[in-house]
Amino acid sequence: MTSPSSSDLSGHWAAHELGRVVVSAAELQARITEMGRQITADYAGAPPLLVCVLKGAVNFMADIMRAIELPVQIDFMAVSSYGAATKTSGVVRIVKDLDVDLNNRDVLIIEDVVDSGLTLNYLRQYLGARSPRSLEVCALLLKEGEQRVEQDLKYVGFSIPADFVVGYGLDVNERYRNLDAIYTFVGEA
Repeated sequence: MTSPSSSDLSGHWAAHELGRVVVSAAELQARITEMGRQITADYAGAPPLLVCVLKGAVNFMADIMRAIELPVQIDFMAVSSYGAATKTSGVVRIVKDLDVDLNNRDVLIIEDVVDSGLTLNYLRQYLGARSPRSLEVCALLLKEGEQRVEQDLKYVGFSIPADFVVGYGLDVNERYRNLDAIYTFVGEA
C-alpha cells in the first residue's frame, strides 16, 4: 500500500485525524538508504550494536539495519515518558531493559523522534554507565526548537517542525504506527 497524499486522504481509514504529510514514504526510504551508507562507512571494521528504542523506532530500526552493510547486532529497550499524552511528562521510566552487555561495545541508539531531549539524555546517561566503547545516536526525526537539553546527534534523518506527528512507528494511543509516511496529527488524543 502506498501512502495517501494529503489531497487523497478522503477514503483513508485515518483521514479524519491526519493532517499534512511531513515526510513521505519515498523520502523516508531514500534518506534511510543514505544514512545506512554513512553508518556502514563510519563503522567499517567495528559493526555497532543497534539499540532500538521501542515502540516508536521499530519501523525505522527494521529499515536502517537492512540499509547497513555490516553484520550488526540488535537489542531492544522500552522507555516511557509520554503515557497516553501528546507531550512528554519529563519523567522517564525503563519499561524493558537490554539483554546484552554493553561493556567495550560500539553502541548506536536508534531513536524515532527527539523533541525535548530529556528522554534521550536520560537514556544516554543510563547506557553510558555500562562502559560502552562508544555511544552514539541515530534519530529519524529532530523537532526544531523543542530541545530542552543540548543534543549531540551523530545521525539525523529529518528536522521537522514541532507539530505532533504519527505514522512510520509513531503513534497516539498505539494508533497509526502502521502508516508508511509521517503525518501531522490533528485528531483528539
